[in-house]
Amino acid sequence: MDALFDLFDPWSPAFVADPYPAYAELRARGRVHYYEPTNQWLVPRHADVTALLRDRRLGRTYQHRFSHEEFGRQAPRAEHEPFHVLNDHGMLDLEPPDHTRIRRLVSKAFTPRTVEQLRPYVHRLASELVAGLVAEGGGDLLTAVAEPLPVAVIAEMLGIPEADRPQLRPWSADICGMYELNPPEETAQRAVQASVEFSAYLRELIEARRKEPGEDLISGLIAAYDEGERLTEQEMISTCVLLLNAGHEATVNATVNGWWALFQHPDQLAALRADRSLLSTAVEELLRYDTPLQLFERWVLDDIEIGGTTIPRGSEIAMLFGSANRDPDAFADPDTLDLSRKDNPHISFSAGIHYCIGAPLARIELAASLGALLDQAPTLRPAAEPEQKPNFVIRGLKELRVELG
Repeated sequence: MDALFDLFDPWSPAFVADPYPAYAELRARGRVHYYEPTNQWLVPRHADVTALLRDRRLGRTYQHRFSHEEFGRQAPRAEHEPFHVLNDHGMLDLEPPDHTRIRRLVSKAFTPRTVEQLRPYVHRLASELVAGLVAEGGGDLLTAVAEPLPVAVIAEMLGIPEADRPQLRPWSADICGMYELNPPEETAQRAVQASVEFSAYLRELIEARRKEPGEDLISGLIAAYDEGERLTEQEMISTCVLLLNAGHEATVNATVNGWWALFQHPDQLAALRADRSLLSTAVEELLRYDTPLQLFERWVLDDIEIGGTTIPRGSEIAMLFGSANRDPDAFADPDTLDLSRKDNPHISFSAGIHYCIGAPLARIELAASLGALLDQAPTLRPAAEPEQKPNFVIRGLKELRVELG
């Protein structure tokens, strides 16, 4: 274990700054590794991760089949209950049949047509935000463009009044702190408080929409039904929080991670500036190269075998998305940033039944902000070396200071 801990240390700033050399060593050492500090099995290779994401012997929850005692796990602490009630009723942490029912109902409100209708709004907002950054001669790309764009878009979709939107990002950040490995108690307390406040806010908003429906997603969720089935109020609240959190956290971090990668590869940035037809493949490659979600967990519901190692029921698997996206068995020259890469089966949006429902919207947002910055700030360059956030699972920068050359 000591040797593995020296290699894979998600609490080390040096590891968090650049985990990719350690991933390469993990892939070379084998297909699965038991990691004692988190009591998890690490899976670093692309073929295994993509197969496990589709394997129904694994689940995001086990409570549809087992009690905590039957599964050999302890129930969450009572004082953390508000977080778990909120988290555990969202479709990301449910399995069929509840997952199937909720996803089907959400899909009725979150249609491709709904997303496509947002495209002009997304491009207009991206252009306005970039214009503001340019007018200032630069600034923090994260707070000026990367953050306000997806927050505004998902809030607009859900119908959250503009005056209420500034609180969304702090609530989201506090809740997402619980997705890190072995979060400390103070992180848990902040997540619980944010869960209580966010839930209370949404409960009031849902009640208002029941009385006066609009054209927004919350009104659509209230109206959505299928063969007599509807979302419960808790499922609606949890779904809204999931859409808000997932609808911007990944996009914010993908934007700044992507631009920092471009700044570190000036030849690729120059190629993109010269040829905008690369925009769509560039978005996919930036998502692959430094994915904002580095690790995704699953419970083992029935014994499985990986590379000759039996992983028993009751275990937890940690699939290393960041490692899978750099696997040479799946990608030619995986450590090379290649914006023209055509064969790009990255898993940054997951796979299987939990594939990201917001992936089409995220792609629109990323392409819109990237295109606006290329158009309006053709001489954009970094003004300082950015500092990495201390988080490992959700990977991003604290800020990205930029200036116009």
